[in-house]
Amino acid sequence: MAHGDGDLDPLWQDLDWAIGQTLIMGWDGTEITPQIRSLIEEHHLGSILLTAKNLKSAEQTASLVQELQTIAHQAGHPHPLLIALDQENGGVNSLFDEDYICQFPSAMGIAAAGSTELAYNVAKATATEISAVGVNLILGPVLDVLTNARHQPLGVRAIGDDPQEASQYGIATLNGYKDAGVATCGKHFPSYGNLDFLGSSLDMPIITQTLEELSLSALVPFRSAIATGRLDAMFIGGVGIANAGMNVMHACLSEQVVDDLLRNDLGFSGVAISECLEMESLIQEYGVKGGTVMAVEAGNDLVLLCRAHDVQLEAISGLKLGIEDGIISKERIHTSVKRVLKMKSSCTSWQKALNPPGLSLLSKTHPTHLNLSRKAYDHSIAVVRDKEGLLPLSQSLLQEEELLLLTPLVKPLPASAATKSMMEKAASKIGAITQHEKWVHQERGAIMSGEGVFRELGRSIARARHGKLLHTSYTANGLRPVHENLIHRASSIILVTADANRNLYQSGFTKHIAMMCQMLRAMGQKKSLVVVAVSSPYDFAMDKSIGTYICTFDFTETAMASLVRALYGDFVPQGSMPGTMRKAKKVTKSRQQWLVENYNHERDSHALDELLSALARSSTPTPAAPTRFNCSIPASRNPTMWYGNSSTQTLYGFVATYYTKGLGSIGAIFVDPAKRNVSIGRSLHRRAVRTLLQRPGIQKIQLGTTFPAAFLGVPVDELKTWFTNLGWDTQFPRRLTNMVIEDLQSWAAPEGLAQSIQRALICFDLIQGLENAESVLNLVATHATADVVELYKFALTGRACGVVRAKTTADDILATVIVCPPGSSLANYVPALQSTTSSEIIGGIIAPIVPSTAQSTLLLQGLALMGLRQNKSHKATRSVLSYVLEDFHEPLAAMGFDIQQTFDEITNSPDTVTTHYPLPLPSPKPLHIC
Repeated sequence: MAHGDGDLDPLWQDLDWAIGQTLIMGWDGTEITPQIRSLIEEHHLGSILLTAKNLKSAEQTASLVQELQTIAHQAGHPHPLLIALDQENGGVNSLFDEDYICQFPSAMGIAAAGSTELAYNVAKATATEISAVGVNLILGPVLDVLTNARHQPLGVRAIGDDPQEASQYGIATLNGYKDAGVATCGKHFPSYGNLDFLGSSLDMPIITQTLEELSLSALVPFRSAIATGRLDAMFIGGVGIANAGMNVMHACLSEQVVDDLLRNDLGFSGVAISECLEMESLIQEYGVKGGTVMAVEAGNDLVLLCRAHDVQLEAISGLKLGIEDGIISKERIHTSVKRVLKMKSSCTSWQKALNPPGLSLLSKTHPTHLNLSRKAYDHSIAVVRDKEGLLPLSQSLLQEEELLLLTPLVKPLPASAATKSMMEKAASKIGAITQHEKWVHQERGAIMSGEGVFRELGRSIARARHGKLLHTSYTANGLRPVHENLIHRASSIILVTADANRNLYQSGFTKHIAMMCQMLRAMGQKKSLVVVAVSSPYDFAMDKSIGTYICTFDFTETAMASLVRALYGDFVPQGSMPGTMRKAKKVTKSRQQWLVENYNHERDSHALDELLSALARSSTPTPAAPTRFNCSIPASRNPTMWYGNSSTQTLYGFVATYYTKGLGSIGAIFVDPAKRNVSIGRSLHRRAVRTLLQRPGIQKIQLGTTFPAAFLGVPVDELKTWFTNLGWDTQFPRRLTNMVIEDLQSWAAPEGLAQSIQRALICFDLIQGLENAESVLNLVATHATADVVELYKFALTGRACGVVRAKTTADDILATVIVCPPGSSLANYVPALQSTTSSEIIGGIIAPIVPSTAQSTLLLQGLALMGLRQNKSHKATRSVLSYVLEDFHEPLAAMGFDIQQTFDEITNSPDTVTTHYPLPLPSPKPLHIC
């Protein structure tokens, strides 16, 4: 990001232009209106939100977006418009075109499929399609945790109720979007996953959890996504917060939420986007002008105003008035402009914006994406229970027997051919009528199109079984005589529910039908019941009276087609309930012990590559090459072990251990995301600890290692409880951090730092090789662990790396640090130094050793300064400072460093860990020393 107003184009000194970059607006209609044209040309609007009301087809969307960009280009905009879209899949797709745009399962449906690789591929396909029509910002991924899963409107739009699982699938989705070239926006911060609704239309939904409760659950996926460095924007929700630490009416207008919680506590430096300020409660409380000013004051960079043109103009005048009154400074506006322009530069250019590939690309990708869509839906279908063995129906129901389908009348999903058809017919009949009448007609059309989807489901079932199908709907009017007559006729009943926990008539109707079937069976009649939840899986997840229960996670035509194939045995459904219910189902396996073998590089390196790739798609970046787990230093021995399927040469888990001069370390434990919660990690840990405890002279055992490094310790806020349960004393960790300067070439040293160092009579030199290293190694051995000593030896042995020494004028050594140029051999062992793109050139400043003295802060800043100058001279675009103690965050932040990732290094005596493994240890076996 640019530093200082001087880095901005002089155009942005014109506040009318700058204000335009801080707003994101939309309109109703499928064609450019004079109002939206005026906003772009006269008010310099820089970002557009498109919704389903703007879009008819892929071809029309590409043309519309191209026209918007052309207007902006001709109006003198120096950068293209941001074009934002909600395209979450499942029930929330703004763009639907069955000929070119593929339908994929909802977020919860993808999680039910149990594959983060599938989540990544679906996200990449989705983003590729919308990018083809000119969209460059996708409003996703949804990172909310359903901490109150059964009664929340967010429903299947969320991944589930488990924070770790939400993190894994959220990051896989994020990576898919980014790798397709679009900007990303996490939502809905701080959480829509557990809201209290007070009833009045003017009342905001309220978060009642404390900040501590939010931190332990709801904020975990947001924190994880931010840590990847790939999240471009954050959508700030329009909710209230009421707890002991915070009392906020609108989160998106609160400095406590945006600047304090999001930016300061979670470290987010991207674009903050407010919820739409056209909310009735906000307008009544503050007015649009006041609300817009408050949104910018709170720290939002883009203020959303969805469609009302008079309200949009009011917001613009409000911002101008806020600047005139001195409430908002010019610097505050320019800060937002810089963030927005940085995001634009990452996802668009005029060449790309004015020439979207459109149908030519969509035609090429459509067959592949259709296959992916079918695979995703088939894998997501979950049979939660089938106690009577009714599935497949082709085996439990004779062809001459009658099958009854009961479906609710529901509002449709936007991603539906039936919806499109009904809306177009309604629009042609409405003509020039009032807005209220139009709304009523559209609501009626919506209900009928929802019924239309289930009509097609009925036809598909009839075709699949080649037999008679009875089909009728049910409503809040309850059980009618027609239902009773049909139930008596049918041998088997399929009953569909859609959010029965929120539409209680469905719950009551289903229980009534289940009771009727049970009574009729007791009288000797064949009366089987299959309940299908086509939205929330929680409808009857815990109700064991429903013997056969299936979940589809949405009711688009594509989902219903997969349901029919599952009902009739075209495939065996493998989906499962996401989140804690999936874990609860696996609890019976939790004590299973798995065989753990020694790793063989020649045999297993390809399988380890596959495992690490799966991890990289589902979590924060992991080491990507198996060679990083092999070291060439005799003093550091690394028996690496794995669990997998030796018959198929597949790795499901991997652990790396190291031993150096009395210190045993676990450098990494990896488990395939699809194989978690079945004790593979526990088995790997058990074998690793046993191996280390067999070492002669073992004095300490440690989680995390500096060299050869996978991780410096346990990532903060992750897995600490897991290790505690395995016997580790985790109360007093040492916190270590990787810090980073993202744009090294534009970085400049803080004013006065060099002079302060000179006045303190501190001088620096750079040494390479072991010839002059004795005093350096003595200092390191005195103030650091054995693995750090080995790190320094390796750095001094290599050709490219060197050690910067801080000395007195009498040549006494005060402090040291390793400087690692881009591409050095040491970078292979430090994940933070690995480039993720070809344009990224990373230099390293590794393991500063600064004894505690009155000059410690100045010494550390001096070492960092020397390291940055070295990295800069080697043309590094980015510089990472690794192994920073927590006490030194502040002085390094003052130099321009940002926190990249933080770890807790946990060290215990062998006795502490041994108590958890009381059985006699096996006799040592020879281990390969690399």
